[in-house]
Amino acid sequence: MIGGDFDVFSVSVWGKWQKMGDSRTVSVQCGIISELERNDKMSFRILVINPGSTSTKISLFEDETPLFEKNIFHESAVLLKFAHVNDQMPFRYGVILEALKDEGVPPETIDAFAGRCGGACSQPGGLIEIDQRLSDDAAAGMDGSEHPAKLGVMLAWKFACEFGKRAFTLNSTTVDEYSDLARLTGIKGVYRFPHSHVLNQKAVAEFHAQKIGRRYEECNFIVAHIDGGITCSAHDHGRMVDGNMGADGEGAFTPTRIGSVPVFLLLDYIEKHSVADARLRCTRAGGFVDLLGTSDANVVHAAVERGDRKASLVWNTMIYDICKMIGAMGAVLCGKVDAIILTGGLLRFADVAEGIRKRCGFIAPVEVYPGEMEQEALAVPALKALRGELEPMKYTGRNVWNGFGDIDL
Repeated sequence: MIGGDFDVFSVSVWGKWQKMGDSRTVSVQCGIISELERNDKMSFRILVINPGSTSTKISLFEDETPLFEKNIFHESAVLLKFAHVNDQMPFRYGVILEALKDEGVPPETIDAFAGRCGGACSQPGGLIEIDQRLSDDAAAGMDGSEHPAKLGVMLAWKFACEFGKRAFTLNSTTVDEYSDLARLTGIKGVYRFPHSHVLNQKAVAEFHAQKIGRRYEECNFIVAHIDGGITCSAHDHGRMVDGNMGADGEGAFTPTRIGSVPVFLLLDYIEKHSVADARLRCTRAGGFVDLLGTSDANVVHAAVERGDRKASLVWNTMIYDICKMIGAMGAVLCGKVDAIILTGGLLRFADVAEGIRKRCGFIAPVEVYPGEMEQEALAVPALKALRGELEPMKYTGRNVWNGFGDIDL
């Protein structure tokens, strides 16, 4: 569960997701409920910072009520000017400050900053209070990845230090609940480990479980987050036991990433180019960027709708590859799947869900939640911590998993 009691979270997003309409605002009724719930309690403002591979999303909450949300798109050409993800810090910090200025919100009036997390050592699921060590480990890329999620922690910590406030994170991209079967590779000492959209996947899975009158821990789900990055995971009774390493070149290609490429073909490519070039394409310059010259899915899909054969082939291959990922996770769960849950920004295009339903509907019912629930998922536990209702965990700086015990592999 997200930071304990899930009811407040589900109330705050039900207006958004009821019957999967296109609404992106919380209903008036939800606002009334939140107002009643916070009677006799001090009011808190929380800024949620969520950097993605093609955007920076921020949301300001007053208690459970969202005051505003902005999703600022960054064209790949802009981000590729920065040699390293860490180099984007001043740019993204400035974008956030400008957005707050536009809304007339002085940063010093915000009580806490909640940021998406990546880059640090693997962690258990749940709320963690950001400190210098966590920010430094994220910056250092202790998990071996080069993913903009790390900037969420770094930005939240920078704001917290600048204005003397607290900072929190929840369900890092490196939350580790893998089974041992999901870790081993055919190279001794080389292991698979989680790099996934854990924050959104768990939030949507918990929400769907409650929607059908069950607990997340009672269900088996395949959850696919489909956006600038694409990850697909098997959720076995509340634990993400396997999935693709989305930021590491595994799975479907995406608007910015190459996805899985046969090893010998990739080695041939590296021989002709460089390791640095291959790494860049794994994370920021592959997929749509390399094949079509843009990371903007709106531009690509518009070309598909015009009948452009090249764009159509690229777009439909991405959907095809996602279906193969979902099929693999179905095997992980031995075919016992309560639902295939699709979430993420690219679900705004109906043909994505239609293509997946056509190929994977035989596995389980396909449920669609366009967009994501990450902003609310980050805000609510942080609010509970500010109210003293939830004790956040401390970052340990140690990986959750440290080997196969007495087995030498």
